[in-house]
Amino acid sequence: MPQKKKPAKQPVRRAYSPMQHAMETYEAVQPALSCDARNETEWKAWRAKLKRKFLELLGPMDERRCDLAPQVSKRKRMDGYTRERVIFQSRPNLTVAAWVLIPEKASGRLPTLICLHGHGAGKDEIVGINDDGTERAEYGGYQKDFAVQAVRRGFLVIAPDMLSFGERRDQPEIAQGKGSSSCRRSSLAGMLLGRTMPGLRVYDAMRCIDYLETRPECDPKRIGCMGISGGGEITTFAAAVEERISAALISGYLAYWRDSIVSIAHCEDNYVPGVLQWAEMPDIASLIAPRPVFFENGTEDTIFPIRSARAAFKQIRASYTAAGWGHRCDMQAFPGEHQFCGEKGFPFLERWLKG
Repeated sequence: MPQKKKPAKQPVRRAYSPMQHAMETYEAVQPALSCDARNETEWKAWRAKLKRKFLELLGPMDERRCDLAPQVSKRKRMDGYTRERVIFQSRPNLTVAAWVLIPEKASGRLPTLICLHGHGAGKDEIVGINDDGTERAEYGGYQKDFAVQAVRRGFLVIAPDMLSFGERRDQPEIAQGKGSSSCRRSSLAGMLLGRTMPGLRVYDAMRCIDYLETRPECDPKRIGCMGISGGGEITTFAAAVEERISAALISGYLAYWRDSIVSIAHCEDNYVPGVLQWAEMPDIASLIAPRPVFFENGTEDTIFPIRSARAAFKQIRASYTAAGWGHRCDMQAFPGEHQFCGEKGFPFLERWLKG
């Protein structure tokens, strides 16, 4: 009998780069719950599955919420608004510190915005407070004091310190100075405990809404959320899973994760373990529908590349349009780096929250 030929030995491919391995793994993964809905009925079925899975990936959200125990500790009259420092309990062992900005001459229940800062000095950096405690005369920094811009447009505003920033840091980082954060150690510790930093921050945003609903100035049916960079991340995630958020403005965050937090070094607080097995960024952002959402990205942003942002928005628009809500999402690519703009984003929020 003729002997069977042995299969040719395949040459061994030597590869040492962990990032090359990660990117090749990414290309081989097909997210199990990527949106392929063709109409509203299919979209609703898809959304229910992905929302349930995404909540699981974010980590536990306390169903029995503790008493807020709110307290106003400071109040200051500003140019056109009043600024209050408030604290309340997110969890029994976790306190939120926030600024609440109340527009002058406001009456009745107001459209309201949760304003979520990016990396930097925390809530102070979006309400016009310098590192030395003095007040800024002009909008400054890459975040352009967008919470002050919002209150001057007639919105009631809450601007919390996101966990690991500002007043919510650990002592070693507090000793380093105002711009430091406790993200790294607390993010990694949370993973060991089955929690994620994005999940903890999303839950804090939910508790901000619980607190706002106790304020006589707030219209609970007109609560929006906006944020830049890391604050844009939490705005995206919170709006995806929290139905009480009526509209969202996401600045300096939209891009495929492949082109941003996978291939470009970012802070540990950006990562949700296992999420790419189920969905990419545009899928998560599409969970916000049918509620209105606006994205803005600088054309020179080096950490959330504009090419990727445009491609991601195209996919989000397709998801919205398939379900009949294409007019409820929009995007601006503005000349600039990684920074807040608001040129078209604020009018978008005013249209949906004030109209």
